[in-house]
Amino acid sequence: MSLVKLHVKKGDTVQVLAGKDKGKQGKIISAAPSAGKVIVEGVNKVKRHSKPSLKVPQGGIITKEMPMPVCKVQLVCPACNKPTRTGHKVVNGKNSRFCKKCGEVIE
Repeated sequence: MSLVKLHVKKGDTVQVLAGKDKGKQGKIISAAPSAGKVIVEGVNKVKRHSKPSLKVPQGGIITKEMPMPVCKVQLVCPACNKPTRTGHKVVNGKNSRFCKKCGEVIE
């Protein structure tokens, strides 16, 4: 699959639009444009049983966040604090994202 441009990036606060965690907000921990997925802090958590290893000496049940499709999250504007679509415009010679609801530049 080719490299896909995402509408969100690492560090953005997003809101989940669909799925078991619908309505929850969290910060993006990592983004994988090639897979079209993001990992959001505190969202889409699953439990995994693991045997003791060097990484996890005690083993047991581990709770971790799993990747979710980027189309199921929407950026939360820091200015108006609402989930919003983003637009792109040139500000001071740089491409910037802006909130479609309030028009504020996001960065």
